[in-house]
Amino acid sequence: MKHAWYSLLLITLLFSCESSTKKNTIEDFIYSDSDFILTINNLENFKSNTSNNHFIEALSNTTGYNNITKKLDFLNQINSQQRIYINLFKDKKDSLQYSFATQLNDSIFTLDSLKTKREIVQLKGLSAEKLTIDNQTIYVSTQANILVGANNTSHLEDLFSSSTENVSIKKIIATQDETASFSLFTNNNNLKSIFKNEALTFKNFTEYLTFDTEVSQNNLILSGITKAKDSTSLINVFKNTLPQDNQLAQIAPSNSDGFLSITFNDYNVFKKNLNTFNKVDSTAVNNTLFENIIEFGEIYSDTTSAVVLNSIDLIGTQEALLSEQERIENFRGVSIYNFSKPTLFLDELKPFVTLKSATNYCIINQFLIFASNTETLENIIVNFQNQTTLSDRSYYKEVKKGLSSQSSILQVLNPTSLRQLVNTNLNTTSDLNFDNYKSSALQFIYDTNFAHFNAIIKQSKTKVYDNSITELFNIKLDNDVLNNPQFVKSHLVKQQNIIVQDITNKLYLITNDGKILWKKQLNGPVLGEIKQIDMYKNGRLQLAFVTPTRLYVLDRNGNEVKPFPMSFSDKITQPLSVFDYDKRKNYRLFVTQGKNVLLYDGRGKKVKGFNFKAAKEALNTQPQHLRIKNKDYLIFKTDTQLYILDRRGKTRVSPKTDLTFSDQPVSNYNLDFITTTADGKIATITQKGIVSTTASNLSENNTITSTTKTLLSQSNNLLNIKDNTLELDFGSYTPAKLFLINDKIYISTTDRQTQKVLLYDSNAKLQDNFPVYGTSAIDLDNIDNDSKLEFVTKGERNSILVYKIN
Repeated sequence: MKHAWYSLLLITLLFSCESSTKKNTIEDFIYSDSDFILTINNLENFKSNTSNNHFIEALSNTTGYNNITKKLDFLNQINSQQRIYINLFKDKKDSLQYSFATQLNDSIFTLDSLKTKREIVQLKGLSAEKLTIDNQTIYVSTQANILVGANNTSHLEDLFSSSTENVSIKKIIATQDETASFSLFTNNNNLKSIFKNEALTFKNFTEYLTFDTEVSQNNLILSGITKAKDSTSLINVFKNTLPQDNQLAQIAPSNSDGFLSITFNDYNVFKKNLNTFNKVDSTAVNNTLFENIIEFGEIYSDTTSAVVLNSIDLIGTQEALLSEQERIENFRGVSIYNFSKPTLFLDELKPFVTLKSATNYCIINQFLIFASNTETLENIIVNFQNQTTLSDRSYYKEVKKGLSSQSSILQVLNPTSLRQLVNTNLNTTSDLNFDNYKSSALQFIYDTNFAHFNAIIKQSKTKVYDNSITELFNIKLDNDVLNNPQFVKSHLVKQQNIIVQDITNKLYLITNDGKILWKKQLNGPVLGEIKQIDMYKNGRLQLAFVTPTRLYVLDRNGNEVKPFPMSFSDKITQPLSVFDYDKRKNYRLFVTQGKNVLLYDGRGKKVKGFNFKAAKEALNTQPQHLRIKNKDYLIFKTDTQLYILDRRGKTRVSPKTDLTFSDQPVSNYNLDFITTTADGKIATITQKGIVSTTASNLSENNTITSTTKTLLSQSNNLLNIKDNTLELDFGSYTPAKLFLINDKIYISTTDRQTQKVLLYDSNAKLQDNFPVYGTSAIDLDNIDNDSKLEFVTKGERNSILVYKIN
């Protein structure tokens, strides 16, 4: 049905643009009069990451946000991995309109024929198709293999017929990062303000702003540029100045609503530019109080504010205050004085300052602080002396790590101020829950004739205690989770990511802070665990795994590495086994098909000289490799036979037994081979092939694994760790897993019935603060740069959870 729609659209629209101006790229269909231009580099990732972000989820409670997302509902009908540009603008009736452009492919629309009405329409010099989907109408047409759509016909006509070159917009868009979650362009007619100070309107601040956005569950990180042509825009007051260290956080109380910091290397240059912006006579005499400052700013509180000057020559600055020495009190050893020029800062530094009446001041280190009352100054003094300023707070330090230490403008806001700013721009009064966003920041760094822009909206980490367990994030997939999530190494950041598959066989790679990097549709479910190889021996890791009919190798971006995937006509019955015998990256990939085992090297070529032909019956576990006393053993196991071979597939050990084996793997325990039988006995095979069995408390459904010295076995609610037997509550337990991390052993199992994850050490001691919520077996490792362990498990049907053990 999708292909039929594509053919109809292509045939009827091929001639549609012959009379219009030829446009060959999707950038040609960027609408230069857009209020916003949204650039989406990967639509699937965009939808997943934005739906999982806490800040964006909070915005979904506002009318303004819902109006936009309702207009963009058509995105749910588009299936494309190509870049998409979306133009958003308001018409003369203040109604939101949109258009989009992307590369055409034969399955770009996922249309439900029962819910979609389609008809060909003739427009001005243009043929198009009208699609009505759930009462929403869009008009689409094509040119040069580009699909263009709009929600009204006149705008679609204009996009094709307009001869106006949008060169300037395309240059701006070209600065955007193609790897970003998404990018946004806006001109100065749209946002009311990005500052708490309402006098700093966006319209007067700059002409445009474009930024790339990185989205994870707890963070929004923005980076981009802004530019304005002349002195009528406030950003240009920093022309010919150099940004300095922003130090206002050293004096801003942690109980403040935030602050605004302005820096420069030469106040006289800055003031001359500011006078030009304010249309003030630049020959007017400057107040000597400001001559030696490199930073000024305003600290906001609930009902008032304080102005701060940061001086590089405190003695020289104090000389300008010789006539302002009337001390009214001494508070905790700090003198507080009267100030006789209450409107000085409002007059001298507008529009950056909102304080209307500065009647008192004090001096702390190099900072001169002015306020309208002594209580405000006393609060600043108390927090400074108690080391409870913003610079002392861990949440501010975390945000500061993502910012430049020097900026022309730095604004930091607490949750209340962030809520007010969002409500102002969305024209709402919603009670947005931003309580965990203790410190959000934006900065502008002036550079020649433009400014860099950075912003961080980040959930603060809650205070953790030793041995506590904290949930790092909870990521929702597009569909229910199919298999157990696992950790995989990222060679780029030397940390670990998470990989998981959903029930539609879509594979996800997720960073350790909750950002979905990519999704890839596979032809079937992944069998067992995903392995990693370095097939080019250059430090770059690939993902290797099998589905029932394919052998895949994917690069870090989810792309297939040739000659993979390899297709098989016979069904693959066991997970992929990957061995690197000598740790030289000469990989051996074992593919199991019933009783047959196929062997390939890391480049997908069949390995010659491997002599194993076939087992007598189907293998019941995947091929294994064990090394005991410098000897390599390949192990293939069926229900009734155990093959212990050398690297070439020749028999190395010949166990003589008539046992019926379980489907559990073979382990190296005390230099012997150990596994279980179908009826729950423990079977031990020496390197000479002598077989013995030991009665145990295991039943038919059992689990066994070991290190060379620690034996783990499990059956129903019995968990045996070395010589200790734990009788767990009756439930439905996942097979116990053994982890050896930093020379310490951990054992985990999950009760699916009560949804509890259990974690023990090698002495069968339950770890502190366990059990925790989870619905699947876990993967355990250190996935970041700290010394703490993390684990991943399934949560709800369509989500995965990542925890940290503190």
